Amino acid sequence: MEKILIVDDSAVQAIQLRTILETDYEITVAQTAEDGLAYASSGEYSLVLLDVVMPGMDGFTLLSKLQDEVITQSVPVILITSLGDMAHEEQGLTMGAVDYIAKPFHPQIVRARVNTHVKLYRYRKQVEWQSMTDQLTGIANRRRYERYSVVKWQEATRLQIPISICMLDIDRFKAYNDTFGHPAGDKVISAVAGTLAHHLRRTTDFVARYGGEEFIGIILGGDAQSVFDHVKLLRKRIEELHIPHTPTVGPWVTVSIGGVTVIPQSGDDYRTYLNIADTMLYDAKRFGRNQVVWCGDAMKQLREK
Repeated sequence: MEKILIVDDSAVQAIQLRTILETDYEITVAQTAEDGLAYASSGEYSLVLLDVVMPGMDGFTLLSKLQDEVITQSVPVILITSLGDMAHEEQGLTMGAVDYIAKPFHPQIVRARVNTHVKLYRYRKQVEWQSMTDQLTGIANRRRYERYSVVKWQEATRLQIPISICMLDIDRFKAYNDTFGHPAGDKVISAVAGTLAHHLRRTTDFVARYGGEEFIGIILGGDAQSVFDHVKLLRKRIEELHIPHTPTVGPWVTVSIGGVTVIPQSGDDYRTYLNIADTMLYDAKRFGRNQVVWCGDAMKQLREK
């Protein structure tokens, strides 16, 4: 069931809207703009019904904040306005609201407008999902990763929990392609992606194809040692696929992995730690490939071999 957020300081109005919509949607009510922003930032809602006139932070300020947040900027907002309040309607629509509902409420109009915008949002999300999925492997592509990384970095900073960035590269993949051909190489990429997706499948895990034979993962929670141990197992599982490599390289297709675990502080730059993960991957290759090199607490390097 789709979720709708109602932000209205009037309990009476919120109950009226809930009564009209609760048969078809899961409804959450926030009676302040601050609470509304906190709920909306979860990314769970398909629509926000927003009262313009509220004490403290008004509806326009909240609308602006929703437009600025990566996780909420695509969520449609319908304004709740008084009948004939043309100035508020114009201002809200100019700022990015998709529609308005005038008070007093007419149930049929409320349902029709809400249904229309929820359907449009669902369609846009489906198109967006397709555009953010790697067509070869079925996992997330780099575009989706770039959006996800921003959201999760902000979440880790706000909650003060560890976040791990993991970069992975298929060893000597060019030699494989040159020997067996690109169709066979595509099958290897798909097999590795499938193994990654199987072992990074918790709600706090994320994996994407970063480009070519390179992948990137983000793991929320877990200290450096536990994530390092999990990633070592992941490397081993890929080797145990026993995909034959060229005789001059080695018996099986393998991967090198580099990463970093950090509890980000306000002002820290995600790209700094992405570069550290990339450096760890370079070291894994430099030390002989088919291994994990990790940057843990106090920038201490953990090596598998």
